[in-house]
Amino acid sequence: MTVRTKPALWWRLAIVLSAGLGLVLSNSSLVYFTLESNVIVLGYFIGAVYWMVKRNTVDAPAPRLRGAATLYIVITGLVSHILLQHGENPLPGLMSGPERLQHWSSFFLHYVTPVLVVGDWLFLKPRNASRWKDLPLWLSFPLGYALVTEARAILFPSFPLKYPYFFLDPNPEGYGWVAGQIAQLTVEFVVLGAVVIGLDRLGTKLAGGRRRAAGAETAAADASAAETAVKG
Repeated sequence: MTVRTKPALWWRLAIVLSAGLGLVLSNSSLVYFTLESNVIVLGYFIGAVYWMVKRNTVDAPAPRLRGAATLYIVITGLVSHILLQHGENPLPGLMSGPERLQHWSSFFLHYVTPVLVVGDWLFLKPRNASRWKDLPLWLSFPLGYALVTEARAILFPSFPLKYPYFFLDPNPEGYGWVAGQIAQLTVEFVVLGAVVIGLDRLGTKLAGGRRRAAGAETAAADASAAETAVKG
């Protein structure tokens, strides 16, 4: 059997389709972390699909990069749903209204793609590929994004859309408030990174449990067949 018949390949193609559709339908600027994280996911999984087919394996390549992409898209989904949308149901805007295409884009970028990527991380191989020492490296991108946003706004005051997110805008409360927001988000991102690594470990245990159960069933079937043969 080839990898083309394996669910892992088709699941990852679904991720490519979801991220690609979200980006194509969007009319937002690339200065948004949402679009940047989805570009990373899209690029990684296009590469993953290519190498899976080339090597005829279900294992995704560059597993540490896969972990980073997973963390970034989880941040995108949670920050959007909790901080920006305040937990609002995303479904009603998909069916009607002049901004229907943008609602669909947001739905793909903030919900469908993150869920698919988390499912990939939890259930598909390779397992146990992430390390705790990867966490500081993973966090360098979202923290660097915040610092670049602030520096760009200071150096280029006329830059359009200087502050893509309210928690990066110092105008209402000052830079001290922004620093506090970034510090709080950093702590939350560390927790999320730890959860991503923990899910990797959980996926290994789930896969091991399935293998043990399958092995026990096979052993029981073999014992039953042997007993039947002896009686016969």
